[in-house]
Amino acid sequence: MTLIADSGSTKTDWRLEGRTIETLGINPVRDSEESVAEVIGSLPEAEVGAIYFYGAGCIEPYNKKIKLALQRKYPHARVSVESDMLGAARALCGREEGVACILGTGSNSCLYDGEKIIANVPPLGYILGDEGSGSALGRRLAGDTLKGLLGKEMKEELLDWLHLTQTDIIDKVYRQPMPNRFLASLVPFLLQRKGLPQINNLLTSEFRRFFTRNVVQYKRPDLPVNLAGGVAHSFSGEIAEAARLEGFAIGITLKAPADRIAEYHKLMNR
Repeated sequence: MTLIADSGSTKTDWRLEGRTIETLGINPVRDSEESVAEVIGSLPEAEVGAIYFYGAGCIEPYNKKIKLALQRKYPHARVSVESDMLGAARALCGREEGVACILGTGSNSCLYDGEKIIANVPPLGYILGDEGSGSALGRRLAGDTLKGLLGKEMKEELLDWLHLTQTDIIDKVYRQPMPNRFLASLVPFLLQRKGLPQINNLLTSEFRRFFTRNVVQYKRPDLPVNLAGGVAHSFSGEIAEAARLEGFAIGITLKAPADRIAEYHKLMNR
């Protein structure tokens, strides 16, 4: 059997011969060997012959944590560990040239030649980058709301929705673990109010930043921009408008690329 994994910072989608399994996200840059092993250890016992794992933070030397944990769990399997960006590019573009992007808890993008990534603007994480991602949208929402830029009523709504005080929010961002996940957890608040002018302006502004700071650098406005991830799926209309304003057209949008990655490997193994 073949095991396919598409892993972000929040969750991992696994495909095992038609079965769908969801676990916590794995990011080897962030996570210890013990936490990686714990997540992988929760997978079902099976006779697995090949594993294709695509995940956030899967770069040398950190990806070795995942490879070793998978080899311990499935000792007879051939294991390949690659970046989630390559997985998204293969799911979105297949064997065709294109621009592929991820907009989830974090964000990333690349220029893909139909076989490999040939250019990649570094995402830089939720503090220095990750424009257009769930964590960036949450950061903009929290900051603009607490500064009063979205109005007194919006501030009261957000604090009531979270059941938190302003001090609690600052504590979660600056003192608690996984602040990127907390910030991304604010996305449903935006989703519920995306028709409001001030929210729409926030969304369009942040998605335009994603294009200007990332996609523009590939200098390929002739290619459609293909997107994967929960944010890409939830805000497809707002992203398409931001793309239009920056001179791009949207191609394929996928919420979760795992199924398309599995199809890609089936075709490649024929």
